[in-house]
Parts: sequence; structure tokens; C-alpha cells
Amino acid sequence: MAKFSIAPKPTFTVDVAIPQVGGKPVMVPFTFQYRDRTALAELFDAWSAKAETLNESFKGTEPTISQITEAEVEQGVDQIRDLVVAWGFSDKLNDESITALVKSCIGVSDAVVKAYSDAFGKARLGN
Repeated sequence: MAKFSIAPKPTFTVDVAIPQVGGKPVMVPFTFQYRDRTALAELFDAWSAKAETLNESFKGTEPTISQITEAEVEQGVDQIRDLVVAWGFSDKLNDESITALVKSCIGVSDAVVKAYSDAFGKARLGN
């Protein structure tokens, strides 16, 4: 009989390619909180709703690059905070270090979300 537990592990770790300006991405391990399909859909719905609210707040105006960047940083920090429970950086995982990471590495939140999503895709395909 196969040894398999229906209950998934509460976390899983994936190496994420962290983009660096002027250099090649560096692979850093991130430990993510597992979510079942329903919880994952609810999280993505919440992110979508927040983005929609932000888009509505910009309607009829010409936001500055600073305003757009501030919104993107906030979204990236929220996404990493929602997904990550530990990481391979020497810095402690907290709001301050997450914000510093998002501000200094353009595209890092996209890389983290993609790695998280890809891990689910690989599981669905059977690795």
C-alpha cells in the first residue's frame, strides 16, 4: 500500500529566483504556507479585489510614478506576507525586511507568487 497522507504538510519550500539589477537572479529558498484550493482561491480573490479598488481610486486622475510605485510596493509586500513563513535571507522575515526586499528587487513579488503557483501546478501534474 502506498504511503500517502491526505492531509498536506502545512508548509513547503521552493527555491525562488530573486532578480538582481545588473546581475543574474539568485536562488533563495522560501518556505510557503500551504493553502487548499478554496483558501487559495479566496486569497487570489482578495488580491484581485484590492487591485480593483486601487484601480478605481486612480480613475479620472493621472497618478504620479511615485504613487504607482507606492501601490506596487504595497501590493508586493502584501503578497509576500500572505504567502511566506520563512526565507533563506539572513534578515529576519518581518514587514520591514519584506518592504526592503520589494523596494530593492524589482519584480521580486512576481517571482515569489510565480514560484508559489508553479509549486501547485507541479503537484497537480504529479511533479
